[in-house]
Amino acid sequence: MKHEVKCLGCSLANKTEPVNIVYENDYVTCFLDHEPFNEGHTLILPKKHFVDVDKLDNETASAIMSASILISKALKQLYKPDGITVTQNGGIFNELTHYHMHVVPRYKNQSFADFYNEDVVLNGNIRELSYTKNLLKKAIDKLT
Repeated sequence: MKHEVKCLGCSLANKTEPVNIVYENDYVTCFLDHEPFNEGHTLILPKKHFVDVDKLDNETASAIMSASILISKALKQLYKPDGITVTQNGGIFNELTHYHMHVVPRYKNQSFADFYNEDVVLNGNIRELSYTKNLLKKAIDKLT
């Protein structure tokens, strides 16, 4: 008897776990990170299971990039960041074991090293996620 391991990323992307969705299409689900680096920190996950970027099919890869552009535009309009960091961690650095991309608004005095510092992340001035979700969804809807 084969035992299937449940993938948290698949559960999140296919909404069998609660997430604060800001955008989705047939290929990806985009939702707020539950421990955001900054307000608006969004994750993009493919609905189909992939672990690493080099395993993505062309349609999914295209959908991920299109979503990252759309989310970046909305974040720039809403939060006026000094820049946007778009990143993904592969191999042993992929703590979710499901491909995911981070789209993070960033500001001048923030070190990239802070991105991985939980003290900096958890002590930030982050509003309630449902409020942020509604703001970002409205901004994205205006762009589509």
